[in-house]
Amino acid sequence: MITTSARLLRLVSLLSSRPTWSNAELARHLDVTERTVRRDIDRLRELGYGVQSIPGPGGGYRFGAGNRMPPLNLDDDEVFAVAMALREAAQGAALGADPAALSALLKLRQILPARMAKRLESLDATVEHTPRCESPRASADVLFLLASVCRASERATLTYRDAHGTTTVRCVDPYRLVHTGVHWYFVARDVEHATWRTFRADRVVDVESTGDMVDLSDAPDAARLVSDTITRTGYPFFARVRLPLSFDDSRRLVAPIVATHEPDGPDHTIITIGGAEPDQLAGYLLSLRTPLEVLSPDSVREALLARLDALYRGNDAPRPGSGETQ
Repeated sequence: MITTSARLLRLVSLLSSRPTWSNAELARHLDVTERTVRRDIDRLRELGYGVQSIPGPGGGYRFGAGNRMPPLNLDDDEVFAVAMALREAAQGAALGADPAALSALLKLRQILPARMAKRLESLDATVEHTPRCESPRASADVLFLLASVCRASERATLTYRDAHGTTTVRCVDPYRLVHTGVHWYFVARDVEHATWRTFRADRVVDVESTGDMVDLSDAPDAARLVSDTITRTGYPFFARVRLPLSFDDSRRLVAPIVATHEPDGPDHTIITIGGAEPDQLAGYLLSLRTPLEVLSPDSVREALLARLDALYRGNDAPRPGSGETQ
């Protein structure tokens, strides 16, 4: 006979696995009497679980809508994975050091077995992070709201503050959230202009569903749209560069979030990449460590040749004491 606590966890798991259970079915799965099932249901209700009774012959039970999340049974590897994810979120990689992630991590660590606590303590003592990007991050509350309207496929009213601090209210058809590793982007159709747009989630002030369902059959590739938007806007200079790589190899070398990629035959790809100024772009292209051809503009090509010339001249003369003569 299993203990009462273990049986309650099993009962919660059964009730979560399908919409309804008869009393007899639960008794059979738990290997107890129907009277014991009724007592266990009463215990769950005392603990705050919204278990509803089903009238009729034999009776039955189901979880009510909005019931609180049941306990999770995780093995050591799963606990470690959850703790690592919360630790990363608390560091600010995804949620901008949102307090919800830190609070959840602290609660988790308080109930960890000693063996798991030691593993995490070892991690804390040995792992260091490079400085985080100081750019604004979206809060968990905003991300939850955006994810909710995307999932509902309902038209929404979006209050948005752009990079210049101007606040506007737009009617949008929500579609997807995209995370680039630095920022979250909200992809939606701007109803007034009938165009698909990307919005920085950290600039979203509020979003509220109208309750009207929308047709998203013409939705774009959300990740591709965000990548194209980032790489084609916000930079004073852009370069088109031909790489002697297949389309897939080119995307592996230069991430799609950094540049757009166009196949140029089976063995070459043309990328379009933006930068602050020509010399900065030239430096990045050299860092790729692959043959390449700058198609445009001339300013980037000239900056690249100037860097190569300076590199050649700096290594052309023999080093003092090498025994070589000019």
